[in-house]
This record gives sequence, C-alpha cells and structure tokens, in this order.
Amino acid sequence: MSLGLIGKKIGMTREFFDSGISIPVTVVKIEKGRVIDIYTKEKNGYSAIKLGFMKIKNSKLTNQMKGFFAKKNTEPKRIIKEYRVEKTDEFKTGNEIGLEVFKNVKFVDVKSKTIGKGFAGVMKRYNFSGLRATHGVSVSHRSHGSTGQRQDPGKVFKGKKMAGHMGAKYRTLLNLEIIKSDIDNNLIYLKGSIPGSKNSTVYIRKSTKIVNRKTTLEKYSKPINQDVKKEKTTTKKPEEKKSETKEKPKKK
Repeated sequence: MSLGLIGKKIGMTREFFDSGISIPVTVVKIEKGRVIDIYTKEKNGYSAIKLGFMKIKNSKLTNQMKGFFAKKNTEPKRIIKEYRVEKTDEFKTGNEIGLEVFKNVKFVDVKSKTIGKGFAGVMKRYNFSGLRATHGVSVSHRSHGSTGQRQDPGKVFKGKKMAGHMGAKYRTLLNLEIIKSDIDNNLIYLKGSIPGSKNSTVYIRKSTKIVNRKTTLEKYSKPINQDVKKEKTTTKKPEEKKSETKEKPKKK
C-alpha cells in the first residue's frame, strides 16, 4: 500500500488543451499531512506511517486525544490515517507530505461521501416505474408494489429494494486521470466528477489497478519539435523539351 492524501472538493471547471478540446475537471484542494508516528517491523511487526490531516481546535478534542497529541509534540489534527509503507527511513516525525507524492502518477482512486437525499421512495431511489396512473389505482401511484409472500416464508428477504435513506454513503471511483497539479497552491485537477458536494472531504490514493490506457495529454496534445534543423533539398528542374515551331504561312 502506498501513501495517500486528503483534500476538500472545491468545485468543477474545464481545462483547455492546445488542440482545442476542453475536458471537465474537478478541483480538489489538498491538505498537507504531518507525520505523527512511524511503525517499524522491529518494534511493531509491520512498517507503516501515521499521518494527520486538517487542523482542529484543542477545545474540541477529548482528553484522550489531548494526551495523544501532547505526547507526540504535534498540533492537533482532525483526521488521522495510517498507511502501510515498505521503507520508513525516508520519513521523520514532524515532516509534512503534500502533492509531491503524486509527482509521476497518472491515475488515482478517489473516495468520498455522496450527497445525502434524505428519505426517498423506490421511484427516486431505484428507478422503479411505479403503479398505473389510471383508474383502478387509488392513491398508490408511486408505491413499490408487493414486498413479500404469504405464510411461506412469511417474511421480507434482506436486501429488498424498498423506500429508505438515500445517499450519504462512501463511494470509490477507480482510475481517475490527473489532468494537472498545482504544487504551489496545493490544487489537483481530476478528470470527470467526484461524489459529494462542495467542501466535502476527499480521500485520494494511487491507483491500485494497472492502467494501460493513454492519458488525455498523450491523445490530444500536439507534439512540438524544437531545435530541428530542416535540410535544404535542391530539386532539379526537368529539362524543357525544345518544341519545334512551325512557320505560319504569310498572308498574301
């Protein structure tokens, strides 16, 4: 497992290329992670790094977490994540980790919480067609129909598609392309949309799957050849054939 980052979804915009096409992108502001603790195989049996993201007031912490951060001599963080790493020699407690983690990465996996829709019926939640909207159906046009059987088995099976709470669940999108990254402003531009509303927390990691497809830059960017010397080619003109001109008869 590799290191990951956490950010906030700012919104969506579009990115233009030299070829003239535009691609919709989602802008995520990355929060730098501080190394809080390092686990080694000698002490803990496995090698990992514990990172803290996003600031939080000391008054909002529990007594246990106040003692934890005081022991580590670090400022309190809202989110604490642990990542398995093969080599821990490169990291030290107190260091900050930012967008340089995704320096040569083309595709990432994104995890965030979808927008909550509240209590929704089956037509909105599962795209049911509903009952007939003509005569014979009384005040149940948007109902889901029958839910179970009679005495045998005499119950509703688990997982039945019924009305309930819609949205507000974590969803992961795989193999999203990184269009651009702004290290100075801690911004990353990802192709397409991401679940969740604005200012929602986004978890980003390197793509776990092997992606063999070409990126948008490789497809549509125009190759620019610099310092190419054009060889002057001399073309020989074909020899003109001497055309025999016939003497026109003089008018008498």
